[in-house]
Amino acid sequence: MKSRVYHGALAGIVGVSLIIQLTLTATDTAPHAGPVDPEPALTRFIRLFSYFTIQSNLLLLAATAALALNPHRDGRLWRVIRLDALLGIVITGLVYSTILAGQVELYGAAWLADFGFHYVAPWTALLGWLLFGPRPRIDGRTLAWAALWPAAWITYTLAHGAATDWYPYPFADVTELGYPTVLVNLGAVVLLAALIATVMRLLDPRLPSGSPAMPEVEAPTAVPHPRSGEEKVVERESGAGR
Repeated sequence: MKSRVYHGALAGIVGVSLIIQLTLTATDTAPHAGPVDPEPALTRFIRLFSYFTIQSNLLLLAATAALALNPHRDGRLWRVIRLDALLGIVITGLVYSTILAGQVELYGAAWLADFGFHYVAPWTALLGWLLFGPRPRIDGRTLAWAALWPAAWITYTLAHGAATDWYPYPFADVTELGYPTVLVNLGAVVLLAALIATVMRLLDPRLPSGSPAMPEVEAPTAVPHPRSGEEKVVERESGAGR
């Protein structure tokens, strides 16, 4: 019950933050870093969904909503989504708080969405994993599949930037920094993610399981009585009362 409420509340916070940001983007009222020319709505939305922050929060919304419905959820695809959500949102929180915070003055609804994305979501998600799991869910195959999304994001960011001369983050701006510096910056983020993933894999089987699967209880079975031929209800061996 606690896990359902916790993850449901987190999904609600992330969902509200996304709705606010989508509204700001649709109305072209989101704050910008410096003066910019108005962009078509399609361009604004493409850029919005190009941010690692937005993609991380979307993954987190999917993972936490699923856990709110079923705290024991499992499956290969879900494990990958859950791990990507955790890694992505923690990286988002770390990079934002150490590098990006304060570059744009935020107020009102924009500040509220920013607070949800960068301060509430990362550490609430990590705490939820530590408290509720479910575990174990991180193995070698999950780590390998989870690496595809950040690799795809880096490839897309560089290709999209080369075509449009727009980059989502200053540390990834090839126009300003050049490819060598940008690749070093992105490589540092990848190494940080790999370190966090390694720590999480080591902790995963050692922490309390959080939300273990509920054991199945077999129903009583009717068998013939050896003398009268009448059926007598007996219990299958289930470990109860041992």
